Amino acid sequence: MQQPKPKPVIVCADDFAFNQGVSLAVAQLARLGRVSATSVMVLSPRWPGDAAMLRDLRGQLDVGLHLDWTSPLAVEAGHGLSLGRAMLRSLMHGFDRRQVTLAIDRQLDAFEAQWHAPPEHVDGHQHVHQFAGIREPLLELLDRRYGAGEGPYLRVSRPVGHDAGVKGWVIGAMGSAAVANALEARGRRGSPALTGLYDFSGSTADYAARAAAWLQAAPAGAVLMCHPSTQALPADPIGRARLCEFEFWRSDRATELLAQANAVPARGPGPSHAVR
Repeated sequence: MQQPKPKPVIVCADDFAFNQGVSLAVAQLARLGRVSATSVMVLSPRWPGDAAMLRDLRGQLDVGLHLDWTSPLAVEAGHGLSLGRAMLRSLMHGFDRRQVTLAIDRQLDAFEAQWHAPPEHVDGHQHVHQFAGIREPLLELLDRRYGAGEGPYLRVSRPVGHDAGVKGWVIGAMGSAAVANALEARGRRGSPALTGLYDFSGSTADYAARAAAWLQAAPAGAVLMCHPSTQALPADPIGRARLCEFEFWRSDRATELLAQANAVPARGPGPSHAVR
């Protein structure tokens, strides 16, 4: 009997350039073929130097923009808010469209200044790219900069799997359906689903058990987001989880679980896997 084709899953390491440990982890895992995409925090002062770690991976790895509104980096840049305030402003339709457009434009400029090409995808730190008040200027700006239906694909933060829980429900409710509908209307590509959600607790073995379930549940073309780092910094609230994730994804156990799920790390969603 012929074996079914492997299921493509976009294994995306978020937060590139957040700190040295994150950048080193992403580059190492990309060279091992364990991750197929990364999202860059371009407001970090590390981005201009750390971009060199990815240049020999061009064409093997989707390198995209991790649009930032809620980290200390965004606060320092002048447009940042706490996640709670950003959610409230979105729900109250309180974002200033011109200011949002300028902030997105600056981040796209910062990406292209080092990568010398458009991002291959766009997502958001804490999923802000799908918030009302941000998603509309983002989509208009992508059309204007790269052409209608052209350029980056978007992450649709629509959780999949039985263990998404309250966190997944909140993330999905903050705009995943609206983003999916807007992408379809504009003829722009997007990933069909998101997995990799958890509370950042537990050991490497706990993370491996979660990864097994995520890989089995993920539909073709889904994003499995991860947050690896080679070190756990005391100032990083998810530092220990980052180290556990790195230990898992560089291990033989990751290869075993990918095989068991008949899944393969793949680059961006093709037309047959784009959001509908």
